[in-house]
Amino acid sequence: MAKHGGSGEYRFTGTKIVAIGSNYRDHAAEMGKPVPRIPKIFLKAPSAVIYDGEPIVIPPRTTRVDHEAELAVVIGERATRVPRDSAMDIVAGYTICNDVTARDFQLEDGVFARAKGFDSFCPLGPVLVTGIDPSDLAITCSVNGVLRQNSRTSQLVFDIATLIAFVTDIMTLMPGDVISTGTPAGVGPLRPGDTVTVRIEGIGSLSNPVIARDDRGVEPSAPESGA
Repeated sequence: MAKHGGSGEYRFTGTKIVAIGSNYRDHAAEMGKPVPRIPKIFLKAPSAVIYDGEPIVIPPRTTRVDHEAELAVVIGERATRVPRDSAMDIVAGYTICNDVTARDFQLEDGVFARAKGFDSFCPLGPVLVTGIDPSDLAITCSVNGVLRQNSRTSQLVFDIATLIAFVTDIMTLMPGDVISTGTPAGVGPLRPGDTVTVRIEGIGSLSNPVIARDDRGVEPSAPESGA
């Protein structure tokens, strides 16, 4: 569907956010995981969505909340069992996702729902862009102006068409649903007072301040090295 170039303000209108784990080889390596043989999918709660300029809120008890810069694919039509060779026809456009993650909770739980599901843990936007080739876009993440992540979407293990075919073989995608395609190496901690900015070539930048939730209390120390 994304045939003609253009952009407009983005707002999430779908039913789900399907995220992809370990989809850059360098990120799998930094997390101590093998490159997956098939896409690793999980869901993020729609209630976690925020937009450009809105705060990421650090909840109580976690000691490590990380940024994860990702290219997000927005689906344009109801889709099930879509062949790979026609998968790009159902794409409405592209935007930016920051797959914010409480890393200590992820390691403690062994599953992702709590670690990635807090309110404000899914910044999306700022625009929906059509008419771009998503196969080799620069993707970066900076915190307080310091570069943390720097890669290209050509480094994806599974490309967008493969992801769409894989996901729609499992579940029906609805108009407005999002596939967030995974993050490259360089994930790192966020603390109250930070500003995190994800940039993707051809789309723009998604920037969010970081604050503590009002019941968080005394800020615990965060480990410096990646988990």
